[in-house]
Amino acid sequence: MSVIPDSSDAAAGTPVSRPALPAQVPAAEHTLRILSYLAGRPAPVAASAIARELDLPRSTVYHLLATLAAHGFVLHLREDRRWSLGTSAFELAGGYARQQPLARLGRPLVAALSDRLGESAHLAVMSGGDVLYIVEERAPRRPALITDVGVRLPAHLTASGRAMLAALPREQVRALYPSASSFTDRTGVGPRTPSALREVLREVRARGYATEDSEVADGLRSVGAAVRDRNGWPVAAVAVTWAGDAVTEGDLADAVRSTASVLEARLAR
Repeated sequence: MSVIPDSSDAAAGTPVSRPALPAQVPAAEHTLRILSYLAGRPAPVAASAIARELDLPRSTVYHLLATLAAHGFVLHLREDRRWSLGTSAFELAGGYARQQPLARLGRPLVAALSDRLGESAHLAVMSGGDVLYIVEERAPRRPALITDVGVRLPAHLTASGRAMLAALPREQVRALYPSASSFTDRTGVGPRTPSALREVLREVRARGYATEDSEVADGLRSVGAAVRDRNGWPVAAVAVTWAGDAVTEGDLADAVRSTASVLEARLAR
């Protein structure tokens, strides 16, 4: 029987038959539950644990994980026999973060930070191996910058990118930078191998904020701090850029970290 409305029936007020929507699509529901489960775990987990915790057949879990892995939404750590979120899932998170709410909440905070310090300030999100700037506040009479809303730069060279990379699981960083061929440089300075990047990120974690010095543009320095969601995932980073030794890095870092903390609290409301 056709379910296309007939104009004469509709005009006469005769009820038109419509297809019933399915109550659920099991594969889609199971897939979303797996992704949500992995997003809430502090570390990679075994497939057997996923099956047990979600009360799903193991065969179903393995099949869905294999499909998700093929598209980059999960990462299989073969040596550990564990699974974690993949870079495609992170891209989705970054896509959400780039929407207006984050920019709307962050813009006045970044503007206040720039006014307070007299230096240019930014808000950026991760997009693959790049950072994407979504808020830019230029301080008057300060050096011209290459950053601007919509500009992308290699994450491993920027303070914003390093702040977010340091907050990611190490497996995610390895997936983004598997070999030396994954690295680019702009000024001849900066990490060029996975081991060099690991050392940079270790220092970021120990210090509590990220830095870069002439790695994006000669003579310019930046400090950045990650903005995390409720699960500790870095959805953005706040950063300030300045020239030479005009100001003290520590003072700028304290202000940047404070702004990032305020934005975190506002996002959690």
